[in-house]
Amino acid sequence: MHQAWTVRTALLLPALAAATVAATATLSATGGAALGTTTPSSPTSVVTASAPQIAVYPDAIILPHAPKAAPPTDSDCQAADSLDCYTPGDLRNAYDLPALYARGATGKGETIMIVDAFGSPTIKADLAAFDAQFGYPAPPKFTVIAPDGAIPKLNPKNSDMVGWAGETTLDVEYAHALAPGASILLVETPASETEGVVGFPQIVAAEEYALSHYKVGVISQSFAATEQTFTGYGQIAPLRAAYTDAESHHVTVLAGTGDAGATNFENDGVTYYRHRVTAWPATDPLVTAVGGTELERSGDGSFTSVAWNDTFNQTFTKFWTGSTRASPFATGGGGSEFFARPSFQNGVKGITGAARGVPDISMSGACNGAVDVYSSYTTKGWSLACGTSEATPEFAAIVAIADQIAGRSLGVINPALYKMYAQHAAGIVDVTSGNNTVAFYPKGGKSPVTVKGYSAGQGYDLVTGIGTLDALPFAYELAGKG
Repeated sequence: MHQAWTVRTALLLPALAAATVAATATLSATGGAALGTTTPSSPTSVVTASAPQIAVYPDAIILPHAPKAAPPTDSDCQAADSLDCYTPGDLRNAYDLPALYARGATGKGETIMIVDAFGSPTIKADLAAFDAQFGYPAPPKFTVIAPDGAIPKLNPKNSDMVGWAGETTLDVEYAHALAPGASILLVETPASETEGVVGFPQIVAAEEYALSHYKVGVISQSFAATEQTFTGYGQIAPLRAAYTDAESHHVTVLAGTGDAGATNFENDGVTYYRHRVTAWPATDPLVTAVGGTELERSGDGSFTSVAWNDTFNQTFTKFWTGSTRASPFATGGGGSEFFARPSFQNGVKGITGAARGVPDISMSGACNGAVDVYSSYTTKGWSLACGTSEATPEFAAIVAIADQIAGRSLGVINPALYKMYAQHAAGIVDVTSGNNTVAFYPKGGKSPVTVKGYSAGQGYDLVTGIGTLDALPFAYELAGKG
């Protein structure tokens, strides 16, 4: 269940506080007023370890069956559980990627940075097994670094460590599967978020180290913290250091919008808010927010996309929770608590209002349509995974391919995405059905609580953003070559 992937953190190590605050004391023109960053009424100049804790968690959902000896096909999943599942080849076909590969556009010469606490001790061997199964080449380079210190040995009984290992596996395998020519830089951090004062500051420091020491084009982040768990923008500001740093290095930063639809977790990491909330860093204007869709295969083998929402799918909830009762499994989306509408969203202000709206774009992430992953950090075999943790590395792969086509890293791409949307670019595929309304049963409650979300429709919406993509035209258009 969701809480298996929940970890906790406070906001800053005292040793990092001064350096991180200094790095963000003056936001860049793009990161500040031009993007509509709000200013707290009582700015906090320094965030200390005594600041209230926030819940930070990866967005990977690893489905519960014991690992299989071979990757299940869609027909296997339909026969066993009446649910869809997809191979990486299915995703390649769904997004028209073979046509890009035929032109030599594979992400060659580019590097995707993936950031995860703990990582996975078996990730290199697991990616090799994944590649061997599907006949994919190894990435040109696969580098694993831990700039904040040695990674502790994986404890199979530690749900935090096992959860992050599953996250790492999904991130690496699907970034590589969709951009097979790109190199992978996996940045691992050594402390459990539950230690209270270490996790997110370590991620910030590790990202800044990697940006200074490696040539990176895009950063994939599949973790989030509910905005409402912060006491104000003053707590978020120091943690933006890596994003302002990435902007100065012309590096694109991505983050998933979360897996609980229009709600998300309170500080305890288990209880859901009873009203609409959103998650940071996806809401940051310097970050491209990636939502989730559900791929539906047609009789002719083609795919269409709808907004991901498995909350009321009783077949799925029975499979996942053992009960047919509604449980929040849907793409995150909505308006930011802390960031005003950035200028690149002025064309969709009728939808976002005065707030920064998320997501910006969406890709496959539904659990009814989960993807095959291989791992051996506990038991060897093939499992199924889903969530915006799937969608985020997928989109990172598309950005890496666009970087290759452009001959340079594209940096902050949000203005380009909304310009493409305004120009009705051929690579943008509208998603017009579905919603992210969710329901849940509070602890001990006999009646569900419903959090009304948003509906997908023609044009931009707070469920799938500008929509999804056809990679062949999209990559060239994003690169400015369309």
